[in-house]
Amino acid sequence: MDSPKKPINAHKAYHAHVYFDANTLDAAKRLYEKTKNAFSLKLGRIHERPVGPHTMWSYQVLFFDTDFDSFIPWLDEQRDALNVLVHASTGNDLADHTQHAYWLGNAVELDLRGF
Repeated sequence: MDSPKKPINAHKAYHAHVYFDANTLDAAKRLYEKTKNAFSLKLGRIHERPVGPHTMWSYQVLFFDTDFDSFIPWLDEQRDALNVLVHASTGNDLADHTQHAYWLGNAVELDLRGF
């Protein structure tokens, strides 16, 4: 299997999806709070079930290219063993979750049938 692509700052807007399960819920909540305290970014709800194309529990962080260079290295350092999908937000959901998808940690399978 190919290594997941590492995030690059090539778009105007992004989503980061932090993945977790029952065993890593506490770690995900700690990262959520750290993110909220360290950055002025929009954080979504913590979903304790799969939502949309995400096959694991997750929450999202919305950010822009101007946040990328400070947020992504920080997120990579703070995420511990959590896997994070970072993707562009161009308005083309399929392309954003495939062509413009990058990973911190391991890639998590997505359910793209809804696109």
